[in-house]
Amino acid sequence: MEHLLLSVHVLAAIVFVGGSAVATSLFPRFAPVAGGVPASVAGDTADPAADTRSGARSPGERNPAVAALLHRITRGYAVAGVTVPVAGIALALFQGRMGEIWVTVAMLLTAAAGILLAAQIHPRQRDALREPGDPRELRTLSMLAGIYNLVWAVVVVLMIVRPGAAE
Repeated sequence: MEHLLLSVHVLAAIVFVGGSAVATSLFPRFAPVAGGVPASVAGDTADPAADTRSGARSPGERNPAVAALLHRITRGYAVAGVTVPVAGIALALFQGRMGEIWVTVAMLLTAAAGILLAAQIHPRQRDALREPGDPRELRTLSMLAGIYNLVWAVVVVLMIVRPGAAE
């Protein structure tokens, strides 16, 4: 049972948390902005020698369809990502580790990441799709995605190092 729980926990983290982390990070690059500002103006760099034939998209061009897809991935993978803490808590209970500090800190950080995603990132993505705004708002969204990803990186380090573990 322990191996099954550990496998579900790790695989769900890789697929669902990893997928939402990538989607949140890429969203600001493709989200539409007011006035049709290309991505290069909003902070991304586009290749000036890119193919500009009729109908070809330049690397810095914003794409609302891609942004909408990334928004759906963010939402869907976040919902499916609830599997990660559920399996993690079940695993910690099975192993008798619930009282260890690294488990507690990891659970608090996981909750913080979930709140950040639900209360800030997802609503800001939705708003950016509804009404394109200022590129500075997308920079803020990009910063929030970076914080979200950093929190998950800290959780991964806690899972590997397990400071205060009873071993």
